[in-house]
Amino acid sequence: MKFELLILGSNSALPAYGRHPTAQLIRFYNDYLLIDCGEGTQMQLQSYGVKVNRISTIFISHLHGDHFFGLIGLISTMNHLGRSSPLVVFGPADLEEILRVQFEASKTLLGFSLQFKPLNHDLPAVIMENDRIEVRSFPLNHRVSCTGFRFNEKNRPLKLIKEKVKKDQVPVSFMKKLKAGEDCSTGEGKTYFSADYTLPGPSNRSYAYCSDTMADESYEPYIQKVDVLYHEATFLHELLSRAVQTKHSTALQAAEVAKRVQAKQLLLGHFSSRYENVQPLLTEAKKVFPQALCAEEGKWFEIGT
Repeated sequence: MKFELLILGSNSALPAYGRHPTAQLIRFYNDYLLIDCGEGTQMQLQSYGVKVNRISTIFISHLHGDHFFGLIGLISTMNHLGRSSPLVVFGPADLEEILRVQFEASKTLLGFSLQFKPLNHDLPAVIMENDRIEVRSFPLNHRVSCTGFRFNEKNRPLKLIKEKVKKDQVPVSFMKKLKAGEDCSTGEGKTYFSADYTLPGPSNRSYAYCSDTMADESYEPYIQKVDVLYHEATFLHELLSRAVQTKHSTALQAAEVAKRVQAKQLLLGHFSSRYENVQPLLTEAKKVFPQALCAEEGKWFEIGT
């Protein structure tokens, strides 16, 4: 089943050199989750063939414009396209008032339920959970309250032992239940035990999103051993003083974080517009963490295996 990440925007404050403000899309099974929504996000979604009304949930990390200025336009477009299903938005508490004022001033009446859920930026929390996924928020260290997110897949289905299933002529109607760990009985009293026909399923997959933050160890407990870590890398390390001043991170620092938390893969993003070519940031990171990649816009990244 799919657990993929589409990069919609990889730049920091300003759009530059064909890069756009921050936005990402997770495709998890058949669910679409949007993380941050910088200016132009809906145009990026259109460019990459994503229907906006498939998005069920939006996560906004903080209230700097390059992370949420596209939200009003995206929600308005959803409304124009006749959306009827609820939309859940997680974000800073002040965002609810921003949305209210915008829609009230423009006399916009939404034809669907907009369910706003304020985030607590001071404490880690489970903010969303169902039978397939758990989403956790955790505090980051930025100039304004900022939240990171970790997406944890829950237990995946067991694997059927196909040869044994075929040999014993297990009814097709039992397959799904056996993979879910359930034993199945026929009307004649024969029982097929899940343990006899299955093997452990693949390991659970995880993705962590560290939006704007000064690199420190305060948030590292929440991203341990993640499959894919996205970490902002606004500057080269030669501009460390600038990174500290603005509470951002360097590519080297992002790599050091990935190494300490034992991430399997690192995605660098939130590049400063001073860099036309981001290859030097990747080179810097790879010296510490060889499994680093740049968050390339328009590219789908698979989460785990």
